[in-house]
Parts: sequence; structure tokens; C-alpha cells
Amino acid sequence: MTIKKTCFYLILFFLISKSNAQTKAFAIHTVAFYNFENCFDTINDPVTNDEEWTPTGSQHWDTKKYHQKLENLARVLSEIGTGENPNSPTFIGGAEIENQDVLEDLIKQPKLIDKEYGIIHFDSPDKRGIDVALLYQKKQFQPTSYINIPLYVYKGEQPVKETPKTDAVENIETEDVIQVNTKNYRVYTRDQLLVTGFLNGEEIHIIVNHWPSRSGGEKKTSPFREAAGALNRKIIDSLQHINPNAKVITMGDLNDSPFNNSVKKALGARGKMQEVGELGIYNPFEEMANKGLGTIAFRDSWDIFDQVMVSGSLLQKDYSSFQYWKAGIYNKPFLIQKSGKYKGYPLRHSLTEIGFSDHFPVYIYLIKEKR
Repeated sequence: MTIKKTCFYLILFFLISKSNAQTKAFAIHTVAFYNFENCFDTINDPVTNDEEWTPTGSQHWDTKKYHQKLENLARVLSEIGTGENPNSPTFIGGAEIENQDVLEDLIKQPKLIDKEYGIIHFDSPDKRGIDVALLYQKKQFQPTSYINIPLYVYKGEQPVKETPKTDAVENIETEDVIQVNTKNYRVYTRDQLLVTGFLNGEEIHIIVNHWPSRSGGEKKTSPFREAAGALNRKIIDSLQHINPNAKVITMGDLNDSPFNNSVKKALGARGKMQEVGELGIYNPFEEMANKGLGTIAFRDSWDIFDQVMVSGSLLQKDYSSFQYWKAGIYNKPFLIQKSGKYKGYPLRHSLTEIGFSDHFPVYIYLIKEKR
């Protein structure tokens, strides 16, 4: 064969290959997580410490402010990931949610109602009454089981005390104060929510988390979050014991960065795909943290507390089933404080303005080749 003919066939081969690649179509689903920050109704619950979020409380929380908060959250949730997926998230993990009624009001907002979200929620032992939950589009996902798994952690002999805020990274300001049972010293915190079901006919497991806060100091409270990471790993191990190919997504506000022991050691997450085995966990937000990106800020220091991670079974090259594609932080300009002391920070609620949250939402995409 002449050189000219060889070149011709090579060019033809690449053109055909490119044409075939361009004709491939993929189904895509967005999986999002958002800390709703103090998503309370206006009614005083006698069994939780929610008094400040009532009309007579320190936040002067009333019906008008409550509905504005819901409207703001609905705007964010409806737009996460729509830059590359026209549909709003199929799954939304949420934290700092007072109760089921708040979620029912949220999914009825004009920007969300046509998505027909279902709700999976349990009340947790948290003394402020804030829980985690999962919203899902009922047309896309059919849950088959769900359970809230408690985290049992204890504080020695004395309740955790506040320590001076001397380090921006270790002591991010939070209203999420560690609370301890004075009889048995159990630390009150959120359960971990495990949901299993079928996404367009394919089994998926989702864990929603809100790990113990840093109230009292990062170092002193780190063991609580390490215990949360170990519990998360135990849940994943149990799923993989039943099915080594189980597709697991774990997400939440971890109150730790991708580099802390709770994530790197207790959970065993890795920031590089090539280091993740089929039973391992991949954390795409480690690379973002390395680049200086963040979901929460304190004293001009950014960190990524909000993360979505996937099992190695979602990192395969065979797109005949759902696989991880990529991840992102949703930090559009309307979510950012424009002026003042906290310019550039997430636009949160204040006494004079109903913002969004002190966290930016995060998300990943799942894709599957259409046949």
C-alpha cells in the first residue's frame, strides 16, 4: 500500500471515529447537596431548642421571612447543575432542616412544584431540631428502603466547652453548637440517612450526612467526626458485602475538609481516581480544595466542608450503566455577599436581609449512554 493510500485510510478512520463519538447520547442526572442553614418554620417546638426562630425569638422570625427563605432556597435548588443538565437535580441532600413540614412547604414552591419531588426525612436527636433529608424526583427514582442510622459518640466526663477562636480554619463560626447529655455524656448529633432505590431501573445507594460541628475547637471535636466517618465506612462496607458492585454516593456537610482524618482515614476517601479500587471511595472535592476553592468561609479563609463522594463502582469506563462524570461547587454571583465585612462570602440570613445559606451547594453528575 502506498504512503498516499495509507494516509487516506487513516484520515477516513479518524473521521468515522469522530462521527460515531458525536452521535453518542447520554442520560444525565444531577446529585446535589445543600446546607439550608437554619431552615426553621415559625412554630415553637417544645422538645427542641428552636425558640430563637420564632416571632418572639432573637431572629424575629415571622411568616413573611419564612416564605422568603423558602423562595430563595427553591431558586437555588432549581438551578444547581442546569448549566450542563437542563433538568434540576434528581437528588437533593439537605441539612439544617427543622421538620417534614418545612420540606413539604419547600417542594411546593413555584420553582420546584413541577419537578414532583418526594421526601425522605427522619427526626434526629439534635437538640436544635435540625435534621438531614433527601429530596428526589419521583419520575426518575423509586426508593425501595430507607433508614436513619444513629451516631453514638460520647464526651468523656465533662461537656465540651467553648475555646477561644484563634485559628480561622479550626474554629469556623457556627450556630451548630455541640450539645451533651449531662447524665451519660452522649453528644447529640444528626443520624446518617441511607436511601436505596432504582434510578431509571438501576440500583443506587445514597447516604446523607451532617457530621458533628467544630464547636469547642477542631482538635477537641475531631474524634466525633472521625467516628462519623467510621460509621459512614461501616455502612458502605455493609452494602458492598451484599454486593461488591454496589453503587454508593455519600454526601453532606462534614464539618471537615477533604484532608481531615475523618474523611481521609476513617472513611478512606481518595482524591485521585487511579488510587481508588472498586471498593474504595473517590472524593472529587479534594482536588478543588487543593486549588483553593471553598463552600464556606471564615476570616477570609475558605474550606470545603460540603462534599459528594462516590464508590469505585461508579468510576468504570463502561457507560452502559450510570457512572460518575464530574463535580462542581455552585457559587453563582447571586449567592455571594456583594459588600460589607463579609464581601465575597456566601450570602446568608441576617436580621436585615433574608439570604440563602452560609454554605455554597455542591453537586456531581451521573451519566449513562443511551442505547
